[in-house]
Amino acid sequence: MRGGTVDPAMVATVVREIMASLEGDLSAADLKLYREVEALADYIRNARREIADLDTDEIRRRHIPAATDELDAIVAATEEATGTILDSAERIEAVAGELEGAARDALAEAVTRIYEACNFQDITGQRISKIVKTLQHIEQTVDGLVTAYGGGSEAAPKPQAEETRLINGPALPGEATTQAEIDALLASFD
Repeated sequence: MRGGTVDPAMVATVVREIMASLEGDLSAADLKLYREVEALADYIRNARREIADLDTDEIRRRHIPAATDELDAIVAATEEATGTILDSAERIEAVAGELEGAARDALAEAVTRIYEACNFQDITGQRISKIVKTLQHIEQTVDGLVTAYGGGSEAAPKPQAEETRLINGPALPGEATTQAEIDALLASFD
């Protein structure tokens, strides 16, 4: 027993000893049960080995931070877009205030709908916060599993191939290729 769990190798050993101690011929049902328990022990042993071989440093140092950076970029872009929308709505509202009649009323109603629709940013932020918490929980769970099964590596994260990096969508702020770099690349083809 280790931390409230049973070692699968121990289960397999106990089953083998029980089966070996049975006197007389085994029935087909006994053999079937034995094979199923043995297959289960093999499955548990393989799962244990796979968990122990997980590269949690890769998950912790690269995947989780990359995911949270992308989520932070989403929040920032959403905030910026919402600010632009609200600024434009305020300008429309100011112009509408100078109008009369149905045009004024129609613009005022449209601006009100814009303000109401911009509440999506708060909802988006709340949902992204939940995702970040989930990622942190996954990280802790994976670390706990690997620790329980005696695995994990201290290796540094592997560098990402250039081709793979390029297909990951828009760059995060500060990581994008500058216009000067693009111009220099294009000039090198002349």
